Amino acid sequence: MLMLAWKMNAEKQGYFTQVSYSVGCLSSRMKDEWHIGLKALRVDTIGKLKKRLSDLMQEVMKPENFEDFYLYAFRYCLTEEKQKSIDIESICILLDLVLGSQFRPQVDTFTEYLKIQNEYKVINMDQWTNFFRFCKEISFPDLENYDTTEAWSLVLDNYVEWMKEKAKLSAA
Repeated sequence: MLMLAWKMNAEKQGYFTQVSYSVGCLSSRMKDEWHIGLKALRVDTIGKLKKRLSDLMQEVMKPENFEDFYLYAFRYCLTEEKQKSIDIESICILLDLVLGSQFRPQVDTFTEYLKIQNEYKVINMDQWTNFFRFCKEISFPDLENYDTTEAWSLVLDNYVEWMKEKAKLSAA
């Protein structure tokens, strides 16, 4: 459903806006996510939409689309006006949903860390974006090329420190 919302550029979680075309004149400011999305998917029936969903998954997974989808997933979960962060429990679910198939070990350990730590109650867009960059750039699980002097979010510095401590305890 999240991929469909991304393709339809839905702004509000759980809803697709739809404008009735029987009304004579449409305001150019009205957004019709449903019809625009179906047109973008090149479908005109629910049956065709069902068939198109597997293609949509492949489209989302293309590198040129995935980062946009990843950022959209965060924005889509901002359900309140002026909300800028998402609670840890929801972030853990969202990370599993969005990144779990590509970066399973990183997602599993990061969500484990988020659940046991007490410093962070929420994750903001910068932290969300940094974790995706971390998954793409940092060797895992050795974290050899992680440089704390680079511009990483503090939550990632703390996560790496936790991972290294965990590795020391396992080796002992």
